[in-house]
Amino acid sequence: MAYEPERTAQVQPLAEPARSGERQETKPVYVRIERDNLDLARIWSVIGLFTIAVLTVVYTMSAVLMPITLAVIVGLILGLAADKLHKIGVPPLLSAIFLSTLFGLGVFLIVNALAEPVAALAQSAPDMVQGAVERIMPYLQRIEWLRITPASFSSGPVSMEGLLANTGSVLQLLAAGLTPALVQALIFFAALLLFLMGRIHLRKALIMAFRDREKRLTAIRILNAIEQALGFYFATAALVYASIGGVVTVIAYFGGLSMPVLWGVFAFISSFVPYLGFALMTLSLGAAGILSHETLILGVLPALAFFLVHLVTENLVIPGVMGKRLEMNPFIIFVAIIFWSWMWGAVGAMLALPLSLIVMTIINETLPDDRPTPHLPG
Repeated sequence: MAYEPERTAQVQPLAEPARSGERQETKPVYVRIERDNLDLARIWSVIGLFTIAVLTVVYTMSAVLMPITLAVIVGLILGLAADKLHKIGVPPLLSAIFLSTLFGLGVFLIVNALAEPVAALAQSAPDMVQGAVERIMPYLQRIEWLRITPASFSSGPVSMEGLLANTGSVLQLLAAGLTPALVQALIFFAALLLFLMGRIHLRKALIMAFRDREKRLTAIRILNAIEQALGFYFATAALVYASIGGVVTVIAYFGGLSMPVLWGVFAFISSFVPYLGFALMTLSLGAAGILSHETLILGVLPALAFFLVHLVTENLVIPGVMGKRLEMNPFIIFVAIIFWSWMWGAVGAMLALPLSLIVMTIINETLPDDRPTPHLPG
């Protein structure tokens, strides 16, 4: 006879005779439902299919979801400033316009600061490539199985003429990607403005979506923790990484690298992408230093100096300032960066850390612990 799992969900017990003057109460007794392996396989199959469907939607709708997600993250970071403006009597509309304009002005100043150095770098790129070829040619000729000679760089697709001939196709690709980038920028700023303007109403709607009082208290605690974690982390990180950018500017200047301000800005931006940004910045400084100096030791000094500065900052300064309250597993951060880079490219790499921070905050706040609960009116 085949085994049939128990499907009973509720059993009503026999009621005892009511005593005089007492009210009889009966409580339902719940019996645990046992499931066989086939039921568990169906459940996990549904969960897996749902996860795949969600990831597919996130990947295919990246052009819309990416700027909206970035706007929400930035809006949550600016939420503390919006609350302070609201406390001094500034209306939500004016505070939203002020904060979004201030953020847009900061982005414009960064782009404007990078425009001139990047243009100068593009003009000097042929000479830099030619100098790099002359520097590395003696080392390449020693490797016989490569069969590389100076003629290899004077003709063919890697020659200067070939690179200039392919410039037109590169410009066409850039022009084709410029329009979607502008549309995404407009979506981002519009979403940021609307999110800051209606942030309080969205918060109330999310809290009131739960019917249970305890769940509403949990929602309040989670929202407060997310805003505080994001605001505190990125305010501190921005100051620390700005200091790293200033130090890198000094390193590039005394290290004999051209456009030291550009190196400082790149160091500031790349620091917001853990591990990958640090590795890319170190390799770039090493390559630029080797191309700028005759000796190998002088060439690697800027990269070595940046490596030591970043190592001290990430292991001593940031943990000392933030403590262990926002400490995250490095492996989880690395996997998140790889995953979101695959999903949304460079913007996804920058969003990996705040998204991981949000998930970590939700997990920490939902775990049972003796935390003070906020006051819920009513």
